[in-house]
Amino acid sequence: MRLSKIKTAGFKSFVDPTIIDLRSNLTGIVGPNGCGKSNTIDAVRWVMGESSAKHLRGASMDDVIFNGSSSRKPIGQASVELLFDNSDGGLGGEYATFSEIAIKRLISRDGQSKYFLNGSRCRRRDITDIFLGTGLGPRSYAIIEQGMISRLIEAKPEELRNTIEEAAGISKYKERRRETETRIRHTRENLERLSDLREEMEKQLAHLKRQSKAAEKYKTFKETERRLNAEIILLRLNKVQQDITARQAIINENATTHQAELSQQRSLENQIESQREAHTSANNAFNKIQAVFYQVGSEISRIEQSIRHQNELEKRLQTDLEQIDIEIEESQTDAGKDKQQLETATQALAEIKPLLTVELKELDKESALLEKNERALAEWQKKWTVFQQRLAEPAQKAQVERARMEQFESQISHTASRLSKLHSEQG
Repeated sequence: MRLSKIKTAGFKSFVDPTIIDLRSNLTGIVGPNGCGKSNTIDAVRWVMGESSAKHLRGASMDDVIFNGSSSRKPIGQASVELLFDNSDGGLGGEYATFSEIAIKRLISRDGQSKYFLNGSRCRRRDITDIFLGTGLGPRSYAIIEQGMISRLIEAKPEELRNTIEEAAGISKYKERRRETETRIRHTRENLERLSDLREEMEKQLAHLKRQSKAAEKYKTFKETERRLNAEIILLRLNKVQQDITARQAIINENATTHQAELSQQRSLENQIESQREAHTSANNAFNKIQAVFYQVGSEISRIEQSIRHQNELEKRLQTDLEQIDIEIEESQTDAGKDKQQLETATQALAEIKPLLTVELKELDKESALLEKNERALAEWQKKWTVFQQRLAEPAQKAQVERARMEQFESQISHTASRLSKLHSEQG
């Protein structure tokens, strides 16, 4: 297996997509300082899974992304892809059939790294497993940098052993052995944990059995309690229904009494109305008689005034008797006529006085009857007020009983739902 191409884009100084074609087994990269020779080796290490920014000559992993220059803006991600020629079948296992192996790593500014193997997303572990035993890797002996020879010479026996095992190709077997031992150790720990859990579960099962027996007893007692509560509620319901029936009978009786008193009230109102009509008729007759009386009185006043005038005239006539003999006869004639009119008026007055007396007596009787009816009406109104108060008490009681009935009905529906729920639970 041979590295054939290196594709970089946005990695350190390789801001533009760059392809480094390694056509032979011996290829050299030359150039002045700062041209990117070391960045090429850093790119190979980075794509093979290097996770330390220190070994990539940076402070953090974001430093591998092009950070901009005076003429270029910084970019958001960097990627490196290595193409390996596997035509000789040097890479065994499931990738032995592939003539070319492509390994790619991509990083963004948010610090997320993504690995791709032949275009498919994979883990970092998958990349490192491929290069185990091949001498390649982020810190393998195949990549020799400045000071590495001196570090190998001065290395401790354990560090030198790791390098020799990597060169001999047994590091991947040791890694697999280490993983297998780790899995066996984790399995043993899990078995011990399962034994502890089993003992704990057995203790909990014994405790749960005791709780189950207690729960069965509780269930039996609870069913008995629910049955007794249902019987008590049924007895209370029967009692409430009997009480409702009795109170309904009382309400019906009070309603009958109310109807009778209401009819009596209407009869009294009719009587009062007839008395008022009679009183109105009597007042009209009285007003007519009073008008006649006032008219007769005015006529009497006129006649009395005329008599006084005649008396005065008679005195003057007597003093002037010698001068007006002719006028005496006419005056006597007029006096006779006036006497006749006076007698007629006196007779009319005598006839009107008995009628006026009778009307006054009738007026007194009507006034007394009206006063009596008004007293009766006041007493009836008092009785009606008392009756309304008595009638309001059963209505208030009926309203209270109706509210209690609604409450009992809601309790009955709630009890019925609980009974149905209990039956379903019992089933």
